Amino acid sequence: MRFPHLPDWTIYAAVIGALLIVSLGRREKADAPHAPEDDEAHGALLGPVTPFDPSVTVFAPDAPFQPSSGTAFSIAGDGRWVTARHVVEGCRRPALVIGGGRALAADVRLAERADVALLLTEGGPPALPVAAQAPLHKGQRAFHPGFPQGHPGEVASRLLGRETLKVRGRGERDEPVLAWAESGRTKGLKGTLSGLSGAPVLDGRGRVLGVTIAEAPRRGLIYTTAPDTFVPAIRGEQRADEKALGEAVNTANYGQVADRLRRDLRVAQVVCLTA
Repeated sequence: MRFPHLPDWTIYAAVIGALLIVSLGRREKADAPHAPEDDEAHGALLGPVTPFDPSVTVFAPDAPFQPSSGTAFSIAGDGRWVTARHVVEGCRRPALVIGGGRALAADVRLAERADVALLLTEGGPPALPVAAQAPLHKGQRAFHPGFPQGHPGEVASRLLGRETLKVRGRGERDEPVLAWAESGRTKGLKGTLSGLSGAPVLDGRGRVLGVTIAEAPRRGLIYTTAPDTFVPAIRGEQRADEKALGEAVNTANYGQVADRLRRDLRVAQVVCLTA
């Protein structure tokens, strides 16, 4: 029996095909895995400050200081805390409540161009990580643990965009801020969020993006510092080697995370002692 004679080109094609199969089989497999699904749809990247940003006007009456309470958070374990400037401005004896009817006296340094103040104590709890220069996206979530109405509580929000806070009266200034739409709060918490001023603005990784400074209850908005003013106000206060570790936070666990932060005094209540 005789086999048919194959053309030379078919033999060459078969040899080349075999060589390709062998070479591809030996190639290293180093492809990256599929990117994980994002549980949160981010909008457009937030742009820089512009003269066309919406504005809101608030009035700070030139009246004697009235004792109030607010929130502060640790940014350095050696005793450096951040709060809102208006919480402690004019207070002669600011202090941090540490439980058991005790309060820890603090020295104050006020930022010049932002509603930010630095509190200094003799030692402190572990710091919250600061990521004030992280990219911001419209629609991203934030969480605000603190002491609204002088009691433990927290709020969740979504970023709307930039606005300009026009402060008239005492400490008159125009300050760029971020506007957030409230999306949730502690069960049973109704009415004003007074006392939440100074609370950290936490992203989903538990990193501080800024300071909570005001609210517009009728609009359901929360105002916080913008990176443009917050970053200069705290520059150099948290060292690169600071042992700061954030905890992942989301809409399902932000109440529990806030409770832990308050229990560890990484988030504490600020008061003004009158005696």
